[in-house]
Amino acid sequence: MIPLTFANVGKKISIKKIKGKDETKRFLGSLGFVEGGEITIVSDNGGNLIVNVKNTRVAISREMANKIIVA
Repeated sequence: MIPLTFANVGKKISIKKIKGKDETKRFLGSLGFVEGGEITIVSDNGGNLIVNVKNTRVAISREMANKIIVA
């Protein structure tokens, strides 16, 4: 298991854990980042990611991406 920032672009991956405070977990959950969900990284701009989650593209910062653990 690795942080989202280390995952490969274009590969479908599964979210295993969301780290951080409850507020952070709620925020990411509202964007569709939930444990067991599948996502795909569309592009990586210096650590800031564009991610396809539930057929929607979402931009997240490197800091937020490090809180999402994937496999």
